[in-house]
Amino acid sequence: MSRLSTEQFEAVYGKYSNMLYRLALSHLLSKEDAEDAVHEVFIKYMNSVPHFFNAEHEKAWFIRVTVNQCHDSARRRILRSHAPLEEAAELCAEIGAGEVTEAVLGLEDIYKTPVLLHYYEGYSVEECARILRVSVSAVKMRLARAREKLKIDL
Repeated sequence: MSRLSTEQFEAVYGKYSNMLYRLALSHLLSKEDAEDAVHEVFIKYMNSVPHFFNAEHEKAWFIRVTVNQCHDSARRRILRSHAPLEEAAELCAEIGAGEVTEAVLGLEDIYKTPVLLHYYEGYSVEECARILRVSVSAVKMRLARAREKLKIDL
């Protein structure tokens, strides 16, 4: 196992932490839980120091591990049925939520994740398929179903 220098870690953290935080926040809907999830991802990174073939492989690894960490966190905790109004308003402001973003955040994870990756993070359908480990047609179908659900909600 190779050792990571402080400079290397800071560079990787600076490169991915904001994106991973937004992704975790959209899944967990709690700033504290999102911060914890991102920290766990970077702990896993530091402990394993995986070898990446290129920058896209590295980015995909971080996204996949973050999504998995969010799912694990959600399974381990009982979701709060309510949040103070101030906290909800603060969360929406932090994500940049308008009516559409709020509707996206209300989607099931199976639809929310491809929408966030494709429309918010700018990944192509093919890249989303690789990251999510599903077929291109599955991503296209999930995006289409998400758009239909959003049309109904909005």
